[in-house]
Amino acid sequence: MAVGRKASRNEGKSRWSEKSSQLCKRLFLRPRQPRTVPSRRQAASPGVSYLDRLPVELFDMILDKLSVLEISVFSMVSKDICRYIMDYISTLAWKKKAISSHFHHPSCPEWVSTIQHYRDLGLLFKRCTLLLPTKERLRFIFNKFTHVPCFTLEQCLTPQCSGFSSYGIFLQTLIAGWDELECHRVFNFLCDNINLLQRTEAVITANFQELQLRFFCRRVLLDPWSQKPEGDFWLLQLLQPWPMVSQAHLLFILYGPLMPEGVLAWQDLVERELPHQALWDLAQAILMLFSQFKAKHLTVDSIPAIFEELIVIPQPWHVLNVARLLVLCGNDFCFTFLASKALNGRLPEISRLIVFIILVCEKDGYHMNWAVKLVKAVCDVFAKVNDKYNFIQQLESKFSEVTREFFEMSVSGEAGLRSILHPKQVEI
Repeated sequence: MAVGRKASRNEGKSRWSEKSSQLCKRLFLRPRQPRTVPSRRQAASPGVSYLDRLPVELFDMILDKLSVLEISVFSMVSKDICRYIMDYISTLAWKKKAISSHFHHPSCPEWVSTIQHYRDLGLLFKRCTLLLPTKERLRFIFNKFTHVPCFTLEQCLTPQCSGFSSYGIFLQTLIAGWDELECHRVFNFLCDNINLLQRTEAVITANFQELQLRFFCRRVLLDPWSQKPEGDFWLLQLLQPWPMVSQAHLLFILYGPLMPEGVLAWQDLVERELPHQALWDLAQAILMLFSQFKAKHLTVDSIPAIFEELIVIPQPWHVLNVARLLVLCGNDFCFTFLASKALNGRLPEISRLIVFIILVCEKDGYHMNWAVKLVKAVCDVFAKVNDKYNFIQQLESKFSEVTREFFEMSVSGEAGLRSILHPKQVEI
């Protein structure tokens, strides 16, 4: 009996060890299921997600405690949370709290804080509208800013207003990384939303509200992208709808020199020489267009043609201003412009320009080797020896003519010569 009982006990132990080993294999060797964040549908059953069981008022209180940047990160957690945040930022209470209408800051720290706030707002709207089609996305976003007068043309005339700059930083942050097709849609949406083309036409034809158009286009569309290739895109979009004369006019409105009293220096460019600081922005805009056309393998003939129209607005400019603008535009554009005139047989004109380009190089401290290489390059444009000889002869006679003019001015009185040698300062 003892032997039988002992045998049955050993048999039971072996069966238990087999069952326990099989159970261990099932528990520890089977593949683990990945953990997932439950969706709203999964959360419909009780006990799945505590976020979905929160009262709406409590969820709003949580969002009220978060910064704009934190809300933008939170919106990427799930589609349902993103949709809820879109509803939350559409409320009048949130818009009054987050979308500031005060842009007339007396101090720099307040200005910097406002700019950073609108950069964060750009991230928020970029992230929470990520899944929407572009048109619906733009409609949702820009409807939130229609009540801000400092974002609208002709609504705020305060010179130190930071509204357009804030709007520009917001727009830049919002569309950073978008492809060109989507940026075209943004530009078309802006044109329709604020009647940009109609307002631009009115400014070009009537010279009315020039500074408002300048500040809006520069601070919203152009300056935020000044160090990036996207700046070329926005400038081309602003210029393309117009004929060449209007393009030159608009280019001057956007980048022409400003007088200290806050008006464009139309007449000053005609009557007297301006310093290189006053023409710097205009030269950079021309160079930007020229480089963009070359990069896209488009014909660059239109850019010198725009330059020709520009330097006669409202009347032919002082020759030193033309020469200085050419120097600031760089070697490539300067040569293209002069070579085009040389091939069209306008030797007296380019000879006089070259003389004043050399004078500008001397006054502004540029190396004279640059001017010598420029003359050689223009001379090489002519295929025939006779044409090259005629060009050198014209250049020599212009040097003599300009030298005689300076001598006569110095004899008759120093006022005219002083205006050439010491140009009056102009605000940039």
